[in-house]
Amino acid sequence: MSYSTSEMMTVAAARRLRNGAVCFVGIGLPSKAANLARLTSSPDVVLIYESGPIGAKPSVLPLSIGDGELAETADTVVPTGEIFRYWLQGGRIDVGFLGAAQVDRFGNINTTVVGDYHAPKTRLPGAGGAPEIAGSAKQVLIILKQSTRAFVDKLDFITSVGHGEGGDSRKRLGLPGDGPVGIITDLCIMEPEAGTNEFVVTSIHPGVTREQIVAATGWAIRFADDVQTTSAPTEVELTALRDLEARTAVAHGQVAGEA
Repeated sequence: MSYSTSEMMTVAAARRLRNGAVCFVGIGLPSKAANLARLTSSPDVVLIYESGPIGAKPSVLPLSIGDGELAETADTVVPTGEIFRYWLQGGRIDVGFLGAAQVDRFGNINTTVVGDYHAPKTRLPGAGGAPEIAGSAKQVLIILKQSTRAFVDKLDFITSVGHGEGGDSRKRLGLPGDGPVGIITDLCIMEPEAGTNEFVVTSIHPGVTREQIVAATGWAIRFADDVQTTSAPTEVELTALRDLEARTAVAHGQVAGEA
């Protein structure tokens, strides 16, 4: 089966979510990947959303954290304060799954502004619960499409801390957990280099060249010594993803594939 770069990205991200993990999910691309994982390789993953659903099993992708589909399909729903205080700050979240408007070489995320904070060129959606998720989850996965606008040498604003300035910066900041362990894009997979915690390319998606990745990155991106080729999506993965998108499109009155 043929597939798009966006489908490759979603499938590659879904594969990173191990079965049985407790995952704090962001809306958008993270939710799509996490729910694909639940429908394929990780049926026992526990999906938690900021609004309070625990063990959500939505049949369609939610429009927001307040989408009733999340609460209606969850094992239970608790107050938002309990999600953050007991589950997240209590060390009970295995993986935080986040999107980003911009990211830098150390996995720090900007979802606040582009340009000067007081006179921004673009005002972005904002932080939500991402800073707390990035700071307290045992591990963090980041998913976004790759371009020089999104992968920048220096963020205008750090909304959510990844590995800070690199090295042991995160530890010196007093943040628990491993921080970001993977950035999954429509071109490749990046992982933090041991010691520096700078993200380097560890796997390239089929048909993508190193030159494409370099051209789509705003810093001098480096490649691991042993770069793998990402396995292409299987028919099972693509069918599950496309069915999920089709159901979502019908439910939300959209064109199939745009969800």
